[in-house]
Amino acid sequence: MEIKVLGPGCQRCKNTEDIVREAVAETGVDAQIEKVTDPMKIAGYGVFGTPAVVIDGTVKCVGKIPGKDEVKGWLKS
Repeated sequence: MEIKVLGPGCQRCKNTEDIVREAVAETGVDAQIEKVTDPMKIAGYGVFGTPAVVIDGTVKCVGKIPGKDEVKGWLKS
């Protein structure tokens, strides 16, 4: 599984990355997590609000910090 956390590096983006990493650790899912800060790469996903989470090429969340349970649900589906 490939997970990308999109954002310029603000505190909200850091919180989102922490939540994603905790959810992955707690579920034991084999995933690579990448932080994407380049505005052009972020826009390439059609995302114009951050933070955002992309899992295996599908945008799951834009402009909000997801809850850990929400992220775990994405990891299971």
